[in-house]
Amino acid sequence: MESPSAGSRPYQDQNRAVPIALVLGGGSLLNQVGRELRTAVESQLAPFDVTSQQAALLLHAARQEASPNQLAPQLGTDTAGMTRLLDRLEDKGLVRRRRHPGDRRSIVIEVTEEGRAIVPRLAPVFGRVTGRLLAGFSETEVRELTGMLQRMLENLTGTGAEALS
Repeated sequence: MESPSAGSRPYQDQNRAVPIALVLGGGSLLNQVGRELRTAVESQLAPFDVTSQQAALLLHAARQEASPNQLAPQLGTDTAGMTRLLDRLEDKGLVRRRRHPGDRRSIVIEVTEEGRAIVPRLAPVFGRVTGRLLAGFSETEVRELTGMLQRMLENLTGTGAEALS
């Protein structure tokens, strides 16, 4: 018996068969969308001299007092990456590190006046780019897409119901 080609071999998951070419094509397309989204955001943030990750840190830190350890998972980085982010933002004069008032071993990220001056202009960048990304989608489609993306994230992070079984 002849074996099926890689393009027609089904991907098995919980008794569902999806052609492997479709799975790989979907993953590739999702990766391409992610790259294009990052590129669009980065180009819109360039006038502010911050990256998307730096902008996200500024937005989070401006909202509430936070330590680097609290923000690192939200920004998708580790301790070393967070240190580099803070170093760069400090060099630009947008944040400073200060001792936590209740725990001298910890630090808190404080957004400077210069940082606070650009913060209100950062969130709209994310909104504009996301608006372009989802142009032409209905509210129902956006809700469905959001749900599917959440499931994908849970599948990869091991927090979904299927990942736990």
